[in-house]
Amino acid sequence: MFEHVGAPELSTYFTQAWRLLRPGGAMLNHGIARRANDQPTERRGFVDTYVFPDGELAPIHVALGAAEKAGFEVRDVESLREHYALTLRHWVRRLESRHEEALRCVDEATYRVWRLFMSGSAQGFTTGRLNVYQTLLVKPDGQGHSSLPLTRGDWYAPLG
Repeated sequence: MFEHVGAPELSTYFTQAWRLLRPGGAMLNHGIARRANDQPTERRGFVDTYVFPDGELAPIHVALGAAEKAGFEVRDVESLREHYALTLRHWVRRLESRHEEALRCVDEATYRVWRLFMSGSAQGFTTGRLNVYQTLLVKPDGQGHSSLPLTRGDWYAPLG
């Protein structure tokens, strides 16, 4: 969700999350990021105007740096870029198949904004202009223990 926080406030965001977690606690941060070499534009585009007026995409390294400065240990970073492109295309197909039902909830202009937003976003994820990351952060206890299993396989193993 860090795309809704904005790069200037990431330090505050991660510092507050650090304060709220108990020692040994974990946080999964899920968010959309832009490529590091793509500079944000000063002009307001379609998404800024109609969908997320206060959103800001920062490169993943900016978010990771803010998390580490707050005290977190970065344990895992996973890109779900291709998965998210497929998910968005699925959402667009479902929205289109229920056009009349959607219009009982919103007007035609709102329907079109979200259809266009999701279609354009799918293209951004397909081409790599956009990425979505899930980052596992931990707050080690006073002795440096994370209380996490040793491997990803262990993370997903059934309990008990």
